[in-house]
Amino acid sequence: MKNIILTGGGTAGHVTPNIALIERLREMDYSISYIGSYDGIEKGLIEKLGIPYYGISSGKLRRYIDRKNLSDPFKVLKGIVEANRLMKQLKPDVVFSKGGYVTVPVVFAAHRFGVPTIIHESDMTPGLANKLCIPKADRICCNFAETMDYLPEGKAIHTGTPLRKELFEGDRQKGLDFCGFSGRRPVIMVVGGSTGAAAINEAVRNLLPTLLVTYDVVHICGKGKCDAGLNGTAGYKQFEYVSDELKDVFAAADLVISRAGANAVCEILALAKPNILIPLSAAASRGDQILNAESFEHQGYSFVLEEEMMTNETLRDAISTVLMNREKYIEKMKTATQADATDRILELIESYSAGKQK
Repeated sequence: MKNIILTGGGTAGHVTPNIALIERLREMDYSISYIGSYDGIEKGLIEKLGIPYYGISSGKLRRYIDRKNLSDPFKVLKGIVEANRLMKQLKPDVVFSKGGYVTVPVVFAAHRFGVPTIIHESDMTPGLANKLCIPKADRICCNFAETMDYLPEGKAIHTGTPLRKELFEGDRQKGLDFCGFSGRRPVIMVVGGSTGAAAINEAVRNLLPTLLVTYDVVHICGKGKCDAGLNGTAGYKQFEYVSDELKDVFAAADLVISRAGANAVCEILALAKPNILIPLSAAASRGDQILNAESFEHQGYSFVLEEEMMTNETLRDAISTVLMNREKYIEKMKTATQADATDRILELIESYSAGKQK
């Protein structure tokens, strides 16, 4: 039996592509282990699947001045020691890394022990964690063709991103029932990512009195971001996070309002859902979501609303515009050639794990 370690964490976008691979890897008779942070979102998502989970110390690598910059390097060093120990214990044939700061110690340890490593970059330009891992990796997969310009020639391959098969098996009626909606009104799905988006949450809640005259709204707010005062509001249903039922909620949605994380936009595109993207601002990020959103807007897949320009009026107008032109957006998205990366990545995993076993 071939042995693989998967790693990735910090946000759901660094975990769900690994989940897409897990089902197929099981069918291919791989023994699967997962390395993530002690208590990140990845822990619950992976343990729920019955995959052996190993937590290691993880420190954030910041580009800005912060008191934690003094302590986090020691967390990273501790993580490297723990990853080295796990590498000796688990003896993988191959490592697949989806990104996030927790992956840096794992990729470094794999390189030290001569374990072939494949990493995946979802965004238009590599993040800091993957930049550190690229010299240690054997192959780098990327989601956008434009990303190839930022990666070493000979190592990089344009694959797209793995998507969970069940995402395409949603049932609209089940989604409506889950939210308590009648199905007689258009459904707006609002999702700000697994950690939530305070600005989007606030804007949507400010606009609810207007929205609920015409629409039903399902709001995935992020952990600890629900507003108890809105519980029981007719036509409005809020959740911190949705896992198993997400496919059904997507099926029920007529419009999706979302951040522009790479995994989120790829799922929206694959499902051909009319959408409004509100990327994380450059002031609060390295700008990767802005690039993702600009690419999708340029291709006609999305309406983009900059966070700095978001008001009750601009959000309301964006919703009206997209729903008025929803068929145009759907037709454009259905012409996309972006393919599911699962098969291509599994072929890479097979080739490198076979090489390790020889």
